[in-house]
Amino acid sequence: MKCVFYLLISVVFATSVATSQNIHWAPDGKSYYSVNDNQIVQISMPGLEAKTIVPAVKLTPTGKQNAIEIADFALDSNQKQVLIFTNTQKVWRFNTRGDYWVLNNSTGKLRQVGKALPAASLMFAKFSPNGKKIAFVSNYNLFVEDAETGKLQQLTTDGNRKLINGTFDWAYEEEFFCRDGFRWSPDSKQIAYWQIDAKKVKEYLMINNTDSIYPVIQPVEYPSAGEAPSPFKIGVVKLSTGKTYWMNIPTDPVLQSYVPRMEWASNSSELIVQHLNRLQNQSDLLLCNVATGQATTIYNEKNAAWIDILSSWDEDYSYGGWDWLNSGKEFVWASEKDGWRHLYSVSRDGKSETLITTGAYDVIDICAIDEKGGYVYFMASPGKATEKYLYRQLLSGNGGAQKLSPPGQVGTHNYFVSPTGSYASQTFSNYFTPYVTDWISLPGHKALGTNLVANAVAKADPSFKNVEFFTITTADSITMDAFMVKPTNFDSTKKYPVVFYVYTEPAGQNVVNRWGVEKNRLYNGNMAADGYIYISIDNRGTPAPKGAAWRKSIYRKIGILNIKDQAMAAAEILKLPFVDKDRVAVWGWSGGGSATLNLMFQYPDIYKTGISIAAVGNQLTYDNIYQERYMGIPQQNRQDFVNGSPITYAKNLKGNLLYIHGTGDDNVHYNNAEMLVNELIKYNRQFQFMPYPNRTHSISEGEGTFRHLSTLFTTYLKQHCPPGAK
Repeated sequence: MKCVFYLLISVVFATSVATSQNIHWAPDGKSYYSVNDNQIVQISMPGLEAKTIVPAVKLTPTGKQNAIEIADFALDSNQKQVLIFTNTQKVWRFNTRGDYWVLNNSTGKLRQVGKALPAASLMFAKFSPNGKKIAFVSNYNLFVEDAETGKLQQLTTDGNRKLINGTFDWAYEEEFFCRDGFRWSPDSKQIAYWQIDAKKVKEYLMINNTDSIYPVIQPVEYPSAGEAPSPFKIGVVKLSTGKTYWMNIPTDPVLQSYVPRMEWASNSSELIVQHLNRLQNQSDLLLCNVATGQATTIYNEKNAAWIDILSSWDEDYSYGGWDWLNSGKEFVWASEKDGWRHLYSVSRDGKSETLITTGAYDVIDICAIDEKGGYVYFMASPGKATEKYLYRQLLSGNGGAQKLSPPGQVGTHNYFVSPTGSYASQTFSNYFTPYVTDWISLPGHKALGTNLVANAVAKADPSFKNVEFFTITTADSITMDAFMVKPTNFDSTKKYPVVFYVYTEPAGQNVVNRWGVEKNRLYNGNMAADGYIYISIDNRGTPAPKGAAWRKSIYRKIGILNIKDQAMAAAEILKLPFVDKDRVAVWGWSGGGSATLNLMFQYPDIYKTGISIAAVGNQLTYDNIYQERYMGIPQQNRQDFVNGSPITYAKNLKGNLLYIHGTGDDNVHYNNAEMLVNELIKYNRQFQFMPYPNRTHSISEGEGTFRHLSTLFTTYLKQHCPPGAK
């Protein structure tokens, strides 16, 4: 259950042309393009001089009074044509569907792409490498259009809700971050694409009871744990003939398998594909000959637990990309084979590899690869899992990693590094320094103009926030990171209620030294001022950069190991003289909601009050990709799913429970909630239940929803876990 917390849901224009901060670097890395007041501007380094290259007046269609609004944009390889994404529509989580317009910046000609197709139906439109064509998906089919004339060619015709071309089903999108499902060949003559066959996937019937007098059913192809995945095919269609050639990728005829990554292999005759088995503990890299369809395994890796795909820890790869070196003779690959997530240079045939990064630390994120300069830029935090810094390392693997983030800037950094590694946007914060962004030169980390980050750090006062980061060691000798916020005017001779905020699963890390980490945005008021102690703890299995053993220890033990770690840590907290053992509350959302239920049911003598939101009560109801990755396949170890599910322990409830769920949740489905409710009813366990009609996993839709949810949360907490010292 991903930690899709309501405050993290934002309008993200996650299209094939989108990049970090809606900024697009020029190929030479000496300038970038961005949107300012609905105009596209070019900012040149190092002086940050701005030049408008697409004024708003050029974006006004003939016969219209207003310019089209830019949600995102892309330039062709010659920087002469601009593709504009507008009128965006949400597809499950993100606005990946809408309208596209193409502007010839030399002639000023503005034309709508796919004009004959339904409004706001285009997805992932992108220029061919030579800039002459634009490809996109509409209504599950792949199209290509002449960039100048608008002549349209439909490349697939069999697409529908059950047979998906060029994009993905719900499970692939949610769990593999796969959305853009096609790739142009380097010679602009072919397009490789995924086809997902969801015909045999069972439908979850979501019921909308609020928008009409009669209920409306919305079916979603949703393979729950134990159900076979949607079969995939990888095809290559030639524009000259419109014919698709399919790759011969093997799969298990019963269990099936997955292809989460596919790219052109640095030429126009081969594809490189990552193939995962159903258990997701074996990864094969395949080279596919597009003429014959033959697939050859060049690199293989196995893990006793699971293998993380790249985009699950480095979101820059969610929309494609493969890091080739030496004119396609090598590529960069990440592995945890030595116990840490490190980068390797692998030969094209997979027969040789070089370890690039070394040491007792995890590579958190790849920021840039400057092959000409010989460096890879990446994020890491050796010895301090709650922070994040920029490093660089020679691609040869020689020497050690060089830390580039200044030593005085202790906290969480994010960088958007230019292709040449010469410049970057730096965003920094810690728990007492609000987010601030600078433009810098690298590797010296010198600010371009005003040194905003350094000035903010110099002015920041740690005493401004009463947040404490600490570690806690349990009776099992497990040491975990934690933060604590003590009440305002704290008196150590008195006792205070404690509220634990939990997530606990492999998809989320709570304890991070960043601005706002301690803020409970559901609480209507100030928890510290009202007299609460607020704590969060990251147990084993959370995706902290503490090595593979830490992360993988939870395999087949979700609902057991993470819950025990949390409870054992809470037992240590309760030994503090200022903690009131009779006023202990816990809350969480999604996976954190599941943890809240398990803590309330499995350790009822510790946790007296719980507020669980959008929780999975029965692990067998959740999707196969996520749940099987961390728990195995129910047909092989069903008891592990039962042992980890809150529904198994519902009869043990003693304290006060508020259970909240959206009836329109496409992620953690509402039937899961009713299963848990039935179990509580069966054993006469009294609780409060709040279903939010037709709200999704974020419970964010509808007028007044957040205010109602916040009021409900705060009122219940104050009633059953009263604030203040005693």
